[in-house]
Amino acid sequence: MAKIGSKWTPSGRKTLLLGSGELGKEVAIELQRMGVEVVACDKYHNAPAMHVADKWCVFNMLDGKELRNVIESEKPDHIIPEVEAIATPVLVELEKEGYKVTPTANAAFLTMNREGIRRLAAEELGILTSPYKFASDYDEFKKAVDEIGIPCVVKPIMSSSGHGQSVIKTPDDIEKSWKIAQEGGRAGAGRVIVEGFVKFDYEITQLTVRSVAGTSFCEPIGHIQIDGDYRYSWQPQAMTPEAKAAAQEIARKVTDALGGYGIFGVELFVKGNEVIFSEVSPRPHDTGMVTMISQDLSEFALHARALLGLPVPGIRFYGPSASRAIVVEGDTKEIEMGDLEKVLEEPGVQIRIFGKPEIHGHRRMGVILATADTVEEAKAKAERAYEKLNITVH
Repeated sequence: MAKIGSKWTPSGRKTLLLGSGELGKEVAIELQRMGVEVVACDKYHNAPAMHVADKWCVFNMLDGKELRNVIESEKPDHIIPEVEAIATPVLVELEKEGYKVTPTANAAFLTMNREGIRRLAAEELGILTSPYKFASDYDEFKKAVDEIGIPCVVKPIMSSSGHGQSVIKTPDDIEKSWKIAQEGGRAGAGRVIVEGFVKFDYEITQLTVRSVAGTSFCEPIGHIQIDGDYRYSWQPQAMTPEAKAAAQEIARKVTDALGGYGIFGVELFVKGNEVIFSEVSPRPHDTGMVTMISQDLSEFALHARALLGLPVPGIRFYGPSASRAIVVEGDTKEIEMGDLEKVLEEPGVQIRIFGKPEIHGHRRMGVILATADTVEEAKAKAERAYEKLNITVH
């Protein structure tokens, strides 16, 4: 029998978020709605999830000793990785000692490292992927580029949101791409993946939730990325029945192999009825922010429910919806988002302002959500709202 006791009592539930950005904030809110204690952790002060958590900790989550110390001190019922930059081998050790990691420590370990998840999908599960090679030094890298061919994509094996990612279009780009990858990795310089270009019609995120009730799928999410970072997403992405079934089959295979309960963001390329695996995140996905307006249970609510051991008997999809990321450039600790009355003047429009404390370069600071009768109308409505937004960088 599933039960949750009062906070701060022996029968209460405590969760520890490893990563407290905008996605972690929404997970924290959903856990708070279930009466669960939330401890938010990140490498910087005043991260978004810390605004709504019961307690927060600031430390380097890539430091295995620090990570172990915090977990052993807090003794959470659930450890919830929300970013890639974590000393995942320590999570594997702690899980063996009896701690519960969402969805599993091995899932966090494999998916933090592009090499681990790519080898699992392509070499163990036999799922179609883009051609790829790994390289640990510059000589290996040049050889990998030669074998894959130009053009190709280069990524650190540990990074997110496009950090360290580049495209080699000519031989002159090879040295520059190596430097970008070495500077952009989550754990510093290191091993990279070189991927061949895949000719596709569109790419999707197939949100897949594993719960005690089994595996459920959200409607496919289409999206556009710029420099590897999400800018637009919409739901549903139009697909043939054959492609949709193939996407769900691949998502089920990958998530079954990873195991555990929670939501997974499975990224796929689609060409006609052919579906090609790209990556998977064992946590809410940034493109899935559209589910905050498109479904009765957002991806964050689904994640919270599943990780608490509660069933997901069904997901009600409301209708065509879109999201537009608010990305701000500058070097500041203060921005203002103005003309909000204009942004919200059309029905079916919402905004989320993340409350991140500072910007150095460019950073996603909010998202606009919209619903309409069709996906194209929802995308256009979100873009109109975005264009009315007046951002001032102080």
